[in-house]
Amino acid sequence: MRLGDLELTPLSDGFLRLDGGAMFGVIPKPLWEKRAPADERNRIRLGMRPLLVRGSAKTLIIDAGIGGKMDSKSVDLYGVDRSSHLDHALADAGLNADDIEIVLASHLHFDHAGGFTDRTAGGNVVPRFRNARYVVRTGEWEDATHPHERNRASYLAENFVPLRDAGVLDRQPDDGQIVPGVRVVRTGGHTMHHQIVMIESGGRSAVFAADLIPTTAHLDLPWIMGYDLYPMETLAFKRRFVREAIEHEYVMFFEHDPQIAAGYIREKDGRKYVEPLVA
Repeated sequence: MRLGDLELTPLSDGFLRLDGGAMFGVIPKPLWEKRAPADERNRIRLGMRPLLVRGSAKTLIIDAGIGGKMDSKSVDLYGVDRSSHLDHALADAGLNADDIEIVLASHLHFDHAGGFTDRTAGGNVVPRFRNARYVVRTGEWEDATHPHERNRASYLAENFVPLRDAGVLDRQPDDGQIVPGVRVVRTGGHTMHHQIVMIESGGRSAVFAADLIPTTAHLDLPWIMGYDLYPMETLAFKRRFVREAIEHEYVMFFEHDPQIAAGYIREKDGRKYVEPLVA
């Protein structure tokens, strides 16, 4: 879709499955399974949708999916389906990995940053986007490289430490502009330094919501993931942000929704819903 001078293209790195209870936190299963049916292992289907931004100073991608480095046990555990993956999506957009100049991380969990690196035939792990600089929030980098018992399973060093070793890592200390028209805003909540990406051009705004609102099923304020380390921070930011998104008609990109890549948040008779956007 066009947004002023920018072209925004939702991509796909396939699908994964995560436990429905973990994805909806305190919300009872009889409620959430109406929106997201579970399989026999209580997992719901989720998309992985990086966002391509063109038309600014650099060709940029936000997040990069789970990538292809997982072992067979993890692929089974998380129900990973990459029969169609990020390389296919880039090709559909007329690009390949070497055309990407900036890779921007919302945070460094494995389903967002796994695609940042690749394993060579010789077993070495190297940056996947060979001509890109990788931009990671400083606090997120510190948390990811010093994990604790609660977050260790989500931070896999092979997804990001090779970026530092290859000299392609740029650490962004605070909120601010990455390239003209693209800036980051810390939300906290999911991780201490989780951030969304604001994209602005031609008097319009779009938002890559990452794990603040991972799917359209998470639109209601209390529908917050059990994975969030600081759920009350998620709630506080979400309460302000959803109202702002409605009033300013932000184009919302939902990174994990299995069906809807983007849409507008609307409200009618006190009920919030997403109007899907046809690009």
